Amino acid sequence: MSSSVRGAAAAAPPAATLTTTRIGAPVAEVAPRSAETAVLVIAHRGASGYRPEHTLASYELAARMGADYIEPDLVSTADGVLVARHESEIGDTTDVADHPEFAQRKVTRTIDGDTRTGWFTEDFTLAELKTLRAKERLPAVRQENTIYDGRFEIPTFDEVLQLRERLSAQLGRVIGVYPETKHPTYFSSIGRALEPPLVTALENAGLNTKDAPVFVQSFETTNLRQLRAELHVPLVQLLGAAGSPVDLVAVGDPRTFPDLVTPAGLAEIASYADAIGPAKDMVVARHPDGTLGAPTSLVADAHAAGLLVHVYTFRNENEFLPANLRSAGSAADYGNAFAEYEAFFAAGVDGVFADNPDTALVARSAL
Repeated sequence: MSSSVRGAAAAAPPAATLTTTRIGAPVAEVAPRSAETAVLVIAHRGASGYRPEHTLASYELAARMGADYIEPDLVSTADGVLVARHESEIGDTTDVADHPEFAQRKVTRTIDGDTRTGWFTEDFTLAELKTLRAKERLPAVRQENTIYDGRFEIPTFDEVLQLRERLSAQLGRVIGVYPETKHPTYFSSIGRALEPPLVTALENAGLNTKDAPVFVQSFETTNLRQLRAELHVPLVQLLGAAGSPVDLVAVGDPRTFPDLVTPAGLAEIASYADAIGPAKDMVVARHPDGTLGAPTSLVADAHAAGLLVHVYTFRNENEFLPANLRSAGSAADYGNAFAEYEAFFAAGVDGVFADNPDTALVARSAL
């Protein structure tokens, strides 16, 4: 680890500085970032720029780099166990296609309006999933990560929490966990609701307290409202740049994500959540030619509503950077990621989701 990364990590405040109450207003006792408060670095799917995502190896590397939080996305197995995968379809992130014993499990399924053909965690027991091994999801962009294909298991949420506890003790600092419930309406519809085992896991780990280093996030609104009555930890309403929360669509509610970021929409979010997690373009817009534009009013509006702002997702490769920050070379080459961080830090964000947490930490150290 570079000295600059170590310095950034050492300068980070304790991860658990937020308090919440049960349902009611105000939900949280949180303050927008000030000059004295460091921007949180949230390791997006772990250090996914360097290891296959959602593996214990990816989370551990992120923690050792100095990330404040590690982020597992949670889906369910057939026997109701929470495991860390970005989606329940695992054809792109595991070697399941190489297992002839599971060939007949390949199906076409529509989840949240998206139709995909592949293998889905809800059709496998945990024991069956443990026979699979993870692989790099973006091999064309992150070819160097493919050397680790086949080496790591799919972890359970309990295993992630155990890793968090062990590394916090080893590294002498609090490492937070930032789980996301994936497709909660869908999983509830098939009798595999994510919320009860999530609450149980946090309770069993001693992490359902107002000062626990935990944020719980969702793109849906209904399950966050439900979790407000059961969790003492901060909740985060994720926001897409377009479209609508699936749970609202399911009940005929016409509100879209853009509706949720109006002042009235943010005030409503503040009645059940403590933060928002918007897509980057909602905070600093891009011009039609793909170059970086000016900040929107979202951070100021969210802070006025008492909400923190944690923005997703920062990546170092040209493919993901604004056009004017790309370097010469291929889509997989690194561009000027530091300039992008600087623009968002100047916009006043409180946290960033990063595939390369070491880069985020070095950028933060310049604040």
